[in-house]
Amino acid sequence: MNEAEDPKLQPAEALPEGTLIRQALPNDAEAIHALMRPFVMQRLLLSRTQAEIIELTRHGFVAISRNSKNLEEVVGFSAIEIYSTKLAELQCLAVHTHLQGSGVGRSLVHHCVQRARDLNVMEILAISSSEVFLKNCGFDYALPDQKKALFCQLRPRLHD
Repeated sequence: MNEAEDPKLQPAEALPEGTLIRQALPNDAEAIHALMRPFVMQRLLLSRTQAEIIELTRHGFVAISRNSKNLEEVVGFSAIEIYSTKLAELQCLAVHTHLQGSGVGRSLVHHCVQRARDLNVMEILAISSSEVFLKNCGFDYALPDQKKALFCQLRPRLHD
């Protein structure tokens, strides 16, 4: 089975009505930061500065929905950081709690994977507490019997 036939690598199911995915823009950084804040406080995401978020918008995508006042609201974000043609990393996947399980996260991941594919990246790394979700998006251990990512923490994680 090639990538085009693999259902895990296909676009997500239809998004909730009124929700769309688009390229993130630097002027989305404040809204992205606000979206990420609760996940950072729960230690589910690493804290990012506004400058770091702006940089991530280069290869990032936002989910936009209309709020009760009919204004556009950022309800999801994810990005990839390109390290080389061999490796990119999926980063900052966050979806507003009321839309989790709706396909928004899967669609954001799909857009990031497609961006890496368009840039001819060989492999995308993802570090997450949601292993099942990532496996359902087509991620798996590269060489489960041979290699695993190990980390050496050099400084404590800071809270916002």
